This record gives sequence, C-alpha cells and structure tokens, in this order.
Amino acid sequence: MYFVTTKVPGYILFSMMPSERFAVGLTEQRMVHLLEKSGDRDWRVIREWPAATYSHTDFMAGLREREEPASAGDLIALLPTALQS
Repeated sequence: MYFVTTKVPGYILFSMMPSERFAVGLTEQRMVHLLEKSGDRDWRVIREWPAATYSHTDFMAGLREREEPASAGDLIALLPTALQS
C-alpha cells in the first residue's frame, strides 16, 4: 500500500491511503491520529496515541506490503494490541 501526503490544518503530516477513506495524521503535539473519512471533507479520529509509543512511520512502514484494509475495524486490527481499544 502507498500513502498520499497532503496538507490538512492541524497536522504536521497527513497521509491518505489510496482510496482516501482512511488517513494517518501527526499533530504538533506529537499525537498520531488514525482517521476515517466522514462525509465529503470531514475526518473522524478512530484511534489516537502518542507518537513516542508507536510512531506514524512504524505504522505506515508496516503496511507497505499489504492491501488497503476494507473497513475501519480491519485497519484498527493492524495496530499493536495495546492501541486497538
């Protein structure tokens, strides 16, 4: 899977998955947001964690050999167990 990086207010990094249904964002406070598209322009945070716990880079690199998950639940299942709930 690849990611498309774009600018979104409130994020120092914002990368969408190929379908543009899911994204990974990094805030200035070094929080990683896993997001799901909600409507035409809105994003909903479905998981959040400190980048020091598990970096956005590690998460994205772990997906490089995978197909994009079909659902938010399938995407969340790819996180370390401690971050899934």
